[in-house]
Amino acid sequence: MKVQLNRLNDAVHFEASGMENIKVQIDGSKEIGGQGLGVRPMELVLMALGSCSSLDLISILKKQRQEISDFSVEVDGQRRDEVPSIFTKIHILFRLKGKIDEAKCAKAAELAVKKYCSVHDMLVAGGVEITYSFEIS
Repeated sequence: MKVQLNRLNDAVHFEASGMENIKVQIDGSKEIGGQGLGVRPMELVLMALGSCSSLDLISILKKQRQEISDFSVEVDGQRRDEVPSIFTKIHILFRLKGKIDEAKCAKAAELAVKKYCSVHDMLVAGGVEITYSFEIS
């Protein structure tokens, strides 16, 4: 796996692309010259965790023939004050709508987060406490 980043201005605005050549805008904080032109790197970490676990959760629920009419995920990270300001705790909240059995969703969420999500495992190996919950409506 390989990604490419190219700086787009004289500050810290980058354009990143992966294997599918889809572009992602990344920028730093204002304190280091960022101009709000992209996602911050630590936000990308939360997005990676949320998307990795969500892809697996949706896949598992579909295999269980659960009907998902809407899906969103909120990932909330707490960082320590010292530099480097790494994540110490992260909570994932899955919000689902549809005809979904709560027990099946609970089991699927556990598998998606704790067994199949490689981003979760990397963060936990680094000492991050990760919790999750879900809401079905």
